[in-house]
Amino acid sequence: MSWFKRKDTNIQTDKKKDMPEGVWVKVPTTGETIHRRELEENLWVDPLSGYHFRIGSKEYFSFLFDNGKFKEIGDDILPTDPLNFEDRKKYSDRIVQTQKKSGLSDACRVGVGKLEKKDIVIACMDFSFIGGSMGSVVGERLGIAIDHAREKKFPLMIISQSGGARMMESVLSLMQMAKTSAKLAQLDEEGVPFISMMTNPTTGGVTASYAMLGDFNISEPGALIGFAGPRVIRQTIGRDLPEGFQTAEYLLEHGFLDFILPRPKMKKRIARLLRLIENKN
Repeated sequence: MSWFKRKDTNIQTDKKKDMPEGVWVKVPTTGETIHRRELEENLWVDPLSGYHFRIGSKEYFSFLFDNGKFKEIGDDILPTDPLNFEDRKKYSDRIVQTQKKSGLSDACRVGVGKLEKKDIVIACMDFSFIGGSMGSVVGERLGIAIDHAREKKFPLMIISQSGGARMMESVLSLMQMAKTSAKLAQLDEEGVPFISMMTNPTTGGVTASYAMLGDFNISEPGALIGFAGPRVIRQTIGRDLPEGFQTAEYLLEHGFLDFILPRPKMKKRIARLLRLIENKN
């Protein structure tokens, strides 16, 4: 038998092993790392802890629509700067910079396609565009999505992911709460189902309007859902908040959600829900 003993404590090699940036991703809740490919295959959900990484409309559309195929509507509506708003930078400059960085024209996209062979309209918000804030374009695109669903009698699904109203548009942003809520009332009168899917985070004016108006209010696990943030509420009422306050699990326990739906099971469960609605009608 041969024995081998390593004598040198620091063996140097002439060629450095390349490790592509971003191959390993750290899970915030556990501190563990996971291979990016494994995450992508599991729809950006950690298989061990169940932590849901934030994704955008591109990813949601890719696995919800059959074969990732859909027709986008409302994409010709683009943001402007009606108030000539300026804080640390001009709002008009912020829009251009965010569009280049995110590859999006605004914080919401609308697709029309099939989900397990069932016609559906899906509107999805993108947090990467100014925190998924709800401005005039978001409200108008959601309005187009609701109108299209009502006219075609297609079920509507809105995936919310937002920090709330877009402060750079002031009252014009707040008006979108009333507009989308009124259009959803028209959708309800026509008997067209609306599924509201809340992801992390769903806050502010979005929660106070269309996100909580679904025939079915659903959430991904661990999502932060609320109007004001925990810190603001704590300062306002002057007392500590219950453990897990404003999480999806807390809202489910207190009757604000119908159920929590892990992302890998989302498509099949939504399809089953649509079939139940269809059979009932």
